[in-house]
Amino acid sequence: METIKIDWENCFGIGKLNHEFNFNTQNSNSFMIYAPNGTMKTSFAKTFDLVSKNEPNNMPCDRVHANKISKYEIFSDGIAIKPENILVINAEDNGFDASHRISNFLASTDLKKKYDKIYNELEDRRKDFIKKLKTVSQSTDCETELIDSFAGQSKNTFFEVLLDTSKNLKESFQKYDFRYNDVFDKKDNVKKFLDKNQNLLNQYVSDYKDLLSKSKFFKQSENPFGTVQANEILKSIEDNAFFEAGHKFVLEDGTEITDSATLKELVQEEMSKILSDQKLVQAFEKFDKAIGSNNELRIFKKVIEKDNSILVELSDYKGFQKKVWVNYLSEIKSDSEVLAKYYEEQKIELEKIIIEAKKEIDLWKKIILTFNSRFYVPFEVILINQEDILLKEDTANLEFDYIDKNENPVRQNKENLLKILSKGEQRAYFILQFLFEIESRKNSPEKHLIIFDDVADSFDYKNKFAIIEYIRDLHLSNDFRLIILTHNFDFYRTIASRIALPHNVVYMATKNDDKEIKLYPGQYRNDLFAYLVSNYQRPKFFISLIAFVRNIIEYTESIQCEDYKILTSSMHKKADSETLTAQNTFAIFQSRLTKLQGKSIDFGHKNLFDLIFETADAIYNDPNLNEINIENKITFAIAIRLKAETYLISKLPEFDLTTISSNQTNELYQAYKNKFALSPAITILDKVNLMTPENIHINAFMFEPLIDMSVNHLKDLYEKTCNLN
Repeated sequence: METIKIDWENCFGIGKLNHEFNFNTQNSNSFMIYAPNGTMKTSFAKTFDLVSKNEPNNMPCDRVHANKISKYEIFSDGIAIKPENILVINAEDNGFDASHRISNFLASTDLKKKYDKIYNELEDRRKDFIKKLKTVSQSTDCETELIDSFAGQSKNTFFEVLLDTSKNLKESFQKYDFRYNDVFDKKDNVKKFLDKNQNLLNQYVSDYKDLLSKSKFFKQSENPFGTVQANEILKSIEDNAFFEAGHKFVLEDGTEITDSATLKELVQEEMSKILSDQKLVQAFEKFDKAIGSNNELRIFKKVIEKDNSILVELSDYKGFQKKVWVNYLSEIKSDSEVLAKYYEEQKIELEKIIIEAKKEIDLWKKIILTFNSRFYVPFEVILINQEDILLKEDTANLEFDYIDKNENPVRQNKENLLKILSKGEQRAYFILQFLFEIESRKNSPEKHLIIFDDVADSFDYKNKFAIIEYIRDLHLSNDFRLIILTHNFDFYRTIASRIALPHNVVYMATKNDDKEIKLYPGQYRNDLFAYLVSNYQRPKFFISLIAFVRNIIEYTESIQCEDYKILTSSMHKKADSETLTAQNTFAIFQSRLTKLQGKSIDFGHKNLFDLIFETADAIYNDPNLNEINIENKITFAIAIRLKAETYLISKLPEFDLTTISSNQTNELYQAYKNKFALSPAITILDKVNLMTPENIHINAFMFEPLIDMSVNHLKDLYEKTCNLN
């Protein structure tokens, strides 16, 4: 990957961008782009990110003008780049989808994405299924109760229980009149009662079975034929189709049954004989009386009084509980089988993903060691084994020891940790995943392109430098090709310095009115003041130095110094301003700056204000006006303010300038507003007050606002102040 060529049109905020990054020619593994706010940084990173994801329905576009055709070609060494060879790093992107429950499964982004896709689909289907199961069972928590009923029979998960039970569902099943929790209550009061009164229950069941064995219809044996089996037969022949087909039942005593009504009558007669048997009634009454003394079993009492045959089923409490659930699931048999089959298919994929994830453990250990040693955060990352929520297999997960000064560490999971951390600390947390994604690609036979999108933005300085040091390691490793984006001027200068990037791989981005992006050689990496001094013979640099030298005098002497006052008159319209020549100002430069002693300027004879306006006009009329150059912006700002003050003073002849000790432009502006409240010029003058101070009262070490401000805004304002009448 020696060259990366991009040819883009209508990609979000980028109207056009055509550029080649030649890593080989420039002998560098990295390029850096400083892009002022609103220029192209976010659009640049987003375009690369969507190309890397390669989702046909989510590719770069112009989201404002949908009819515009987008172009997003990226070539690596003359061939279309492979999407998987692009990695975009943005510390604000935590990859969290709040609309779903996301698994705690720890893996590389690709594996976790596959896992979570299956996980979320299963989760959505489970929710829909549980709603149906709850309607059938009327259980308060049917999912937990279903799992608990089959505990020990399979891995204790909803899907595994469903998979097992789905193999035993019936076409014909018994519907129960009771609600599930009326018999199988949450506090296990019914079971406790049955265990305590086992003798009474046994007596009832024994008497019941004895009567069953004497029936000419029911039979008691190893495989009994009782009321449950009889009810299933009745349900299956209810429409009489069995008999109409010429079939019949022949009982043990030779009695022939030829229609469903007769069979139903016979079953009811036999049941009535059994349940009305005096001995069985007495056994039930003893049992019922014991229940009556327990207020917590009032609902259960009503259930068995309505159908006391349930007591026979309850002699095997756990077996009956499972049987009830199988019947519930049989009521929604089709839904149960479809979901069970879908899970069975997805389970195979999940197991493959977990196997692959386990191969990554050693790399995660290395990443965690790097993170804990480099980043300054109030927690330490711990790698643990945790049972996977779906398959109940051991998988890796992260936990965190939160560290408060003078307190013992407190173990936290990810969700709790993120609630505790500040925004900057949260971003440090998300760096963990990015570190893994980068390190996992190191052993690839192919080079990968990494786009760093303001990755250290909003970090404190300790962690910002940890990120910078890591980027430096990557830059020196030759494992990757890097494009580093930022709109943070301090980060721009620090990266260029720490990584020692050659000048020809550092860019500044500009955007014209047609949204065309141009990348110019990066400037202002070092001392801006020295840059201006070295170009003192060019008028716009000379004019820009006025603000700097005045700033130096203010710090080293005082604002009462005569030289300070003269330089103030060079930037404000004072009584002596119009008599000043460029040489008067340059003489002060020479007295303050050793490098300029013995030097001269060609334009020293010129009136200073004339020179300022001539230079501003020349910049205004330059067809190749550079968006970046600070000297253009400072010259414009000084000229704008002088034009505005000239206009204000002409409108306020009564105003005494000698009464102003500071903020002259603003004082004149406020007086003008009071006198001419409805003047259309107020809008223009308001902009002068807002836009020019930062460009004129400039600190040699804090000039980032100048970089971000568009020269075209200043050009437009200069034109308007020139036209004030």
